[in-house]
Amino acid sequence: VQLQASGGGVVQAGGSLRLSCAASGLTFSRATVGWFRQAPGKEHELVARHLRYNSNPYYADSVKGRFTTFRDNAKNTVYLQMNNLKPEDTAVYYCAADSRIILSSSFEISNYDCKGQGTLVTVSS
Repeated sequence: VQLQASGGGVVQAGGSLRLSCAASGLTFSRATVGWFRQAPGKEHELVARHLRYNSNPYYADSVKGRFTTFRDNAKNTVYLQMNNLKPEDTAVYYCAADSRIILSSSFEISNYDCKGQGTLVTVSS
């Protein structure tokens, strides 16, 4: 199983970016998929998540109203649309997926079977 995250870059505050996470060897529609980020010197933070059989994504309070995650099942790809970016959103963003993870474990990236390599998002002020 491989996850490939892409779409990071440098953007000014208030701008937008869309991250993509493509999978091979795993069907996203049957897996819990989480978007995490890690800022310098900080722990991984779950920012958005699709549960396996739940159509209502979870968002961290820090991104609620600005970030949207959605799946394209035909492309087996999950997206993270990030709007109104702030300097504090600067981090390496990772996607992670697991077909069996339970809800209580889904907040920690280490509990996921599959993790992508990360894509850097830099927001300048």
